[in-house]
Amino acid sequence: MAPIFSIGNKSGSAICQCTTYELINTTTCICRRRSSLRTSKWFPLLCPTFHGRYGSQFSSSRGRNRTLNRCLFDFFNPKVPPTPNPIDGVKSSDVTVDPSRNLWFRLFTPTNSAASTSFLPVVFYFHGGAFSFLSASSSPYDAICRQLSRSIPSVVVSVNYRLCPEHRCPSQYDDGFDVLKFLDLHGYVLPEISDVSRCFLAGDSAGANLAHHLAVRVCQEELRRVKVIGLVSIQPFFGGVDRTESEIRLDGAPITSVYNTDWMWDIFLPDGSDRDHEAVNVTGPNRLNISGMDFPDTIIFVGGLDPVLDRQRKYYEWLKMSGKKAEQIEYPNAIHAYYFFTELPQSSLQISRVRDFVNQQLSKMK
Repeated sequence: MAPIFSIGNKSGSAICQCTTYELINTTTCICRRRSSLRTSKWFPLLCPTFHGRYGSQFSSSRGRNRTLNRCLFDFFNPKVPPTPNPIDGVKSSDVTVDPSRNLWFRLFTPTNSAASTSFLPVVFYFHGGAFSFLSASSSPYDAICRQLSRSIPSVVVSVNYRLCPEHRCPSQYDDGFDVLKFLDLHGYVLPEISDVSRCFLAGDSAGANLAHHLAVRVCQEELRRVKVIGLVSIQPFFGGVDRTESEIRLDGAPITSVYNTDWMWDIFLPDGSDRDHEAVNVTGPNRLNISGMDFPDTIIFVGGLDPVLDRQRKYYEWLKMSGKKAEQIEYPNAIHAYYFFTELPQSSLQISRVRDFVNQQLSKMK
């Protein structure tokens, strides 16, 4: 097979066996170790990109004693400014909520004639990154939120929350809820076409974990104007003390290997907590009883090559057992964070399914 990507010669690099390219780190490529991954139709395309960009950044930034070289990671994390002049039919701006903790959100508003003449739902989006990486201004998330705003259409509020290990749990959940409360009281900062009585919580990976806990908190602490009518959970990042079958079978996968996720949870959780903490293992021994809550209808996206797969499936089953409406969409050949790659069919399918879900929820209110 001809090389898909060419990465320059580096000392200590290895050769990946799923295709011909150079791997910029000294870890063994998972295609050498997991035949189930090697046979995936899409994995030869995704593997070099993840190892070369995010894998090496993550490994290089991770320090000893639960520390993180944030400056090093951010050096390779492209960020983009807001665009007051529309790009691809969407304009954006940044709104500060609390400067003392750098709490802000990026606001995306569609500008095409049809969207600008009717009231639109509001989507609160929470980015992934293991609660410790990336931001609302990171290039991939700016693109994802811009696409959501244009495609649904909707007003998207992309929340920039504090990161660990500098700020541990529950800082991220507090930040997310404070943005909801801020817009509940100060909805005038949103465009006039925003309808905060039709809101959705959405997020990917750690952001989907955050969105789940905010959905619970909204049930516990009623807001006056903001009404959440749906939850979009994209490969939610959950964990637990006991290993699942998918964690064992797919160990070594990009980003969400057991070694990586154990380290991520370690720097996120309060001292003295283990991975069965209710923030991490939402279906585990310390789970909340949500059966009596007005929990929103939920759509969950999972990937067949994501080690967290079994926990995501169990989350879906737990929601159903708790009497909640939930739908699960599984893409068998997708790894964690497949949605970063707009050229993949799963990415466009996901956007289409999210749009359908939002429209279904909106139709129930008519």
